[in-house]
Amino acid sequence: MTSTLLQRIVLPVASEADAKATARAAAPYVESDTSVSVVHVVEKAGGAPDKASVEQREELGREITTLVADRLAEQTESVSTEILYGEDIVETVVEHAKEIDATAVAFLPRNAGLLTRLLSGQTTVSMVTDTDLPVIVLPEIEEDADDE
Repeated sequence: MTSTLLQRIVLPVASEADAKATARAAAPYVESDTSVSVVHVVEKAGGAPDKASVEQREELGREITTLVADRLAEQTESVSTEILYGEDIVETVVEHAKEIDATAVAFLPRNAGLLTRLLSGQTTVSMVTDTDLPVIVLPEIEEDADDE
């Protein structure tokens, strides 16, 4: 039986590589009675021009959330995918988690240099400090032949 903390988790993913790594990292903690919501946030630019069209970012979001859902479906029947929209990624993920009454948000911090972290607003730090929900930082698991 799944611990209460891992009963209903939200897994945010940002890219194909992040989705594969997150699926590997989350798999050991997902049991048959775990409910998983895999989400991708299409970040609104807040008035600035977007780098890619909304349609392109939605398509990427569908592809990468499905990648994670397919991998975790081997372990639980309760996996959903969502494309979310917002100007603040962390706030959008936390709002979704509260809407679905999630017990935790679990994520794999992306490797980035200091400059990238500073320019990105330190999403990892915000994810851990700007919420009243439990946040699980997943450990990175080495890639295997199935993920190549």
